[in-house]
Amino acid sequence: MSELHKFIFEGLPVRGVLVRLTGAWTEMLQRRASNSTTGAYPEPVQQMLGEMTAAAALMQSNIKFNGALVLQIFGDGPVKVAVAEVQSDLSLRATATLVGEVAPDATLSQLVNVHNQGRCAITLDPQNRMPGQQPYQGVVPLFGDQGEKIEKISEVLEHYMLQSEQLDTRLVLAADDKVAAGLLIQRLPMAGTGNLAGSMVSKENEDEIGLNEHYNRIAILAGSLKREELLTLDVDTILRRLFWEEQITRYPAATGDTAPRFVCSCSRERVSKMILGLGVQEAEEIIAERGDIEVGCEFCGQQYRFDAIDAATIFKAAEHQPPSSPSVQ
Repeated sequence: MSELHKFIFEGLPVRGVLVRLTGAWTEMLQRRASNSTTGAYPEPVQQMLGEMTAAAALMQSNIKFNGALVLQIFGDGPVKVAVAEVQSDLSLRATATLVGEVAPDATLSQLVNVHNQGRCAITLDPQNRMPGQQPYQGVVPLFGDQGEKIEKISEVLEHYMLQSEQLDTRLVLAADDKVAAGLLIQRLPMAGTGNLAGSMVSKENEDEIGLNEHYNRIAILAGSLKREELLTLDVDTILRRLFWEEQITRYPAATGDTAPRFVCSCSRERVSKMILGLGVQEAEEIIAERGDIEVGCEFCGQQYRFDAIDAATIFKAAEHQPPSSPSVQ
């Protein structure tokens, strides 16, 4: 089963989260592989998307936010876009869209940043948005201050956290065809709780960047964790090996019904609304050409089909909907 563990270092301004996605991750891979249109992900894409999904789970668990955290990487390589979405209850889904051939040993820049056009975006989308409220989004490039290409998702996100919240962060990520896992170590903000939306951007946090000796020591220990260890060792063993000299307090683990798990929010109703957005003429033209309208969910592989009668029912029902009330400002 997938699991997520949060912990703090007693008496020190440092917190940590460790996630291991097993069943949730393999279910996503199996759904993709069973899709006759797309087929399985190439290994480099599988690794990139797994690391993204683990990272998104770590970041979502580290904030107090009721809504979706969406991590996207997009650019000018054979991977047009990769998306990992995690809700506040740790339900998650992920997908990648390919537009070209992927080499067996492709690096991150070869996948999404061939000409330094790659970007990483983190979006916080509130579950119950107020009228006029827009999601918060932060974007960072997939290259460093000197234009050098970054080859690790962990380094991209560490840069994002430093830029967004002035908080030192160390990330270790790994994924294969069975496990997507990650370890996050972060210096605690000087006051309050950080939340990825910039509320903890402050002079106090900025002044502390890179200078806290306790964080620096623990970050070095975390950075010694090897990919194979993160993928194969259990959580207790990892924490004991890395931090055996530190006093750690662990919170109750997110396991079972509260653990990270695959859930897709697609539905026939949502697709119906999309068809409604096409308009009668375009919907009829598609049905005349193909016989029906077929829409496949890129996240879970579910196929939705609508024939002429289905489409007519959608538009007929819309005609009988009462007009919406004007919004109150």
